[in-house]
Amino acid sequence: MSSDGPDTWVGRTETCDDNIDIGHVARVALALDEDAPGVGDALPLLWHWALFVAAQRYEHLGRDGHAGPGGFLPVAEGRNRMWAGGRLDFVRPLRVGVPAQRCSTISNVVEKTGRTGKLLFVTVAHEYSQEGNLCLSEEQDLVYREPLAPKLIGDQAAPEPQWSETITPDPVMLFRYSAVTFNGHRIHYDEPYVTQNEGYPGLVVHGPLIATLMARACVRANPGRVIGSMSYRGLRPLIVPRAFHVSGCLDGATGAGLWAEQNGTLAHQANLQFKE
Repeated sequence: MSSDGPDTWVGRTETCDDNIDIGHVARVALALDEDAPGVGDALPLLWHWALFVAAQRYEHLGRDGHAGPGGFLPVAEGRNRMWAGGRLDFVRPLRVGVPAQRCSTISNVVEKTGRTGKLLFVTVAHEYSQEGNLCLSEEQDLVYREPLAPKLIGDQAAPEPQWSETITPDPVMLFRYSAVTFNGHRIHYDEPYVTQNEGYPGLVVHGPLIATLMARACVRANPGRVIGSMSYRGLRPLIVPRAFHVSGCLDGATGAGLWAEQNGTLAHQANLQFKE
């Protein structure tokens, strides 16, 4: 980690305004191969990850395309940053075309040593508001790990699904999702970089994209149900161009388990609760 200790980062805040522009929302829809909502409509589940972008100038980027030293998030020199998972509470929908604000706070920074070396865990809390009302609260878990060979083979068998959709990722899909989320992380679009510098066999599918596709499959399979909360985590990366499945099954009357699997083993997991 940089010379600044964890205590110097905890409590840092950042705000970001967004008009949830109809034109940008239409491009998000195209990246996800969806119909676009109109002005005043509810923003579909997890599309907010393509909005509220606090971007940096080129001079402030690291070699991996992420923001370098001096930004909102901690910097762990020589380590790779990944979005590991998170938790969301959906209070009310964000509406397209209505100005909104995200307030972010670094709530926890912990350094540990695991089997793969030193790991830095960072938790960021976000609150999204519109017209003075809280719409969504979220915690995101980030992990900074030493540049070792990634785990590519699953060791947890996938359950039997009640619904499932097949996703075949390709470089165009990843590029378009990177574009609409303004995500400069090179593992998603720069194949020479990701194979030569980070040890992956090909382009890596975005964790937020996988979570979005899992949630979408659940919504399609359960029309009329409204999701109230969701937690998710990544277990291993998914690599272009190998197909994977986004699947799920109901967990009692008020919840569901979701997952992304490939060759019968889990890659990502999520749990959610429906609103009554």
